[in-house]
Amino acid sequence: MELSSASNIIRQIVYPGLDLHTRSRRHLCKFWGSGPRDVLDAGCGNGYFSWLAYRSGARVVAINFARDQVEKAKSFLVGFRGADPARLRFEVANLHELRSESRSFDEVICYETLEHIQNDEEVCRSFYRILRPGGILHLCCPYSLHPRHIAEVLDQEENGGHVRPGYTEADYRQLLEPIGFRIEQFSGLGNGPLYHADRLLRAVRCRIGDFAALPLLPILLPLTNFGQSNPKTPFSLYVKARKPAC
Repeated sequence: MELSSASNIIRQIVYPGLDLHTRSRRHLCKFWGSGPRDVLDAGCGNGYFSWLAYRSGARVVAINFARDQVEKAKSFLVGFRGADPARLRFEVANLHELRSESRSFDEVICYETLEHIQNDEEVCRSFYRILRPGGILHLCCPYSLHPRHIAEVLDQEENGGHVRPGYTEADYRQLLEPIGFRIEQFSGLGNGPLYHADRLLRAVRCRIGDFAALPLLPILLPLTNFGQSNPKTPFSLYVKARKPAC
């Protein structure tokens, strides 16, 4: 058996990984459309939400600035899992390049990405422009009032870290409504037990390694299914914003 095949088999078992917060965001799929439509996954990471959108019937373009992540996602989801490459495309691009994007989409998914970008308004204006009338932006970022994000040292040079602690509902409105978006939904996710469970996993991974953390995953996974709707102090905050049809 080739090493790449063995790696994909192992990845199949743990996909989308050991980050519990990523797994909990799958509950946001209830706000998506379904069936044939064009979706942009802006900042696709390992392609997890691109895959879920593809499975819901969409034609998906997934972009990431990191070429190695794009190649891994394409190899795993298209090469190994057999996704139709005509409906699931992975491309190397950063969100600033969307200013020259000529394609249009029915939905844009942007999860845990905008907090890494200084000029978030420019990016959101690009989202608005490439969305078709009536199109929807699904945006999820850290909740800026969570203690972890308040205490975080920010990356003002935009070298990959967070350039801001996140967003509140008021921040989202101030960012999106002047552009023309209409806010339809907010949803906070990531309660206290999930946050502490993820901290435990991260500590084990950092000190001992991922294989040592694996036995904890099935024990902690149920926490991703409970208490996801608007905890008092969420870890992340989702907003659904529509481009008016007229």
